[in-house]
Amino acid sequence: MSAAPRLGRRSQGSDSGARRADGRPVGRRRAVRRPWRLGAAAVAVYVFLYAPILWLALVSFNDSRTLSTLTGFSLRWYVELANDERVMSALLLSLRLAAVSAVIATLIGTLAAFGLRRAFRGRGLWTTVLALPLVVPEVVLGVSLLAFCVQLLGIPLGFGALLLAHVTFSLSYVVVVVRARLAGLDPRIEEAAADLGAGPLTRWRTVTLPLIAPAVGAGAAFAFVLSFDDVVTSGYLTGVGSTTLPVFVYGQARRGVSPEVVALSTAMVAASAAVLLLGVLVTVLRARRAGRSAARDVLSTAS
Repeated sequence: MSAAPRLGRRSQGSDSGARRADGRPVGRRRAVRRPWRLGAAAVAVYVFLYAPILWLALVSFNDSRTLSTLTGFSLRWYVELANDERVMSALLLSLRLAAVSAVIATLIGTLAAFGLRRAFRGRGLWTTVLALPLVVPEVVLGVSLLAFCVQLLGIPLGFGALLLAHVTFSLSYVVVVVRARLAGLDPRIEEAAADLGAGPLTRWRTVTLPLIAPAVGAGAAFAFVLSFDDVVTSGYLTGVGSTTLPVFVYGQARRGVSPEVVALSTAMVAASAAVLLLGVLVTVLRARRAGRSAARDVLSTAS
């Protein structure tokens, strides 16, 4: 009598391929992981990453110069930053440098992504060369650009050298983002436009460009933020009267973390986050319009 229940339990456990009427497997509850563990791990990672930034933002509105105690809400440190000519000069230089380098990197990176889309001899080599700034340490990049600009090209330290450096390391991100979007395009869309009589330039302007516009915008946003926040490479190429805002913050922080430095760091984080959020918003809106506009252009070409 005792063998029958054991045999029944053994047969039930060995039938691992059995399924219920709804198709779900039988007896696999232990294999299902509890989702709360993954959620707890994600929360712990986010707290570890963003808790210091949130504390920094909170302290920047503190009325006291002591960072460890909160005495009251105040905009005192932001007002002092707005009245500091050194901060405003560094801010304007960083904005101008980031805007110009983002435009140049986006133009060159988009054209490079289109060129790498076709198969040709040496494409792998060019792909590797364009991806090198992604893996080369910033210290090595800064030292090499310092020697290249000053000794080889004779470019003085300042805006020109900074612009060349920022275009160099932000170009790779634009190429990666735009190439990923081009790889996901359906070639039949361009073939259909060609069958309807659209020339290469018309296809690029009315079909391909609207479809990759979100990726181009995302690449431009990445290039702007990378240039605006860079401190390592810029530290090697900064000249007299050409100190960027991150380099200025780093120099002030070496003397001690003051409320002014905290407020300036918070403003930089907020500006970078605003640019990224704006880029995401524009990308989403352009993605929704791209499909409809491309379809209308193809139909108008056919008519």
